[in-house]
Amino acid sequence: MSNRLNQVQPYALGLFRIVIGLLFACHGAASLFGVLGGAMGGGTVPAGTWPGWYAAVIQLVAGVLVLVGLGTRTAAFLASGSMAYAYFKVHQPEALFPLQNSGESAALFCWAFLLLVFTGPGALALDRLFGATRGAEAEQREKQGAPVAA
Repeated sequence: MSNRLNQVQPYALGLFRIVIGLLFACHGAASLFGVLGGAMGGGTVPAGTWPGWYAAVIQLVAGVLVLVGLGTRTAAFLASGSMAYAYFKVHQPEALFPLQNSGESAALFCWAFLLLVFTGPGALALDRLFGATRGAEAEQREKQGAPVAA
């Protein structure tokens, strides 16, 4: 059984990445464009306001990048950091635990994105297409005796 689970692990990780990216992008779209119920129950975040508008842009852009698996580790790192900031700056001063301060989603997104930083995108990611191309080019240069960049 463990062998079979290991075989599908990249696909489970890819599905996890897609769902987390989609949910995060939806938060950004709601805040920026007022779709899906809008920001905090309706409306949009005024352009340029700190930190709400910038957080919404990060949510939308990083969410879409994670969703499609392009620059996954970098986008996930940025998203994780923004959610850590949101938790400690907005939620944690209200109470100690996430259940008390309404910070569950910020904490969960923070840890989910941090996991993706270390695991990578899994299967079905655009990173895999570009990574395979770069790997083949590096292999060709190595065969020709040229130095290979890290």
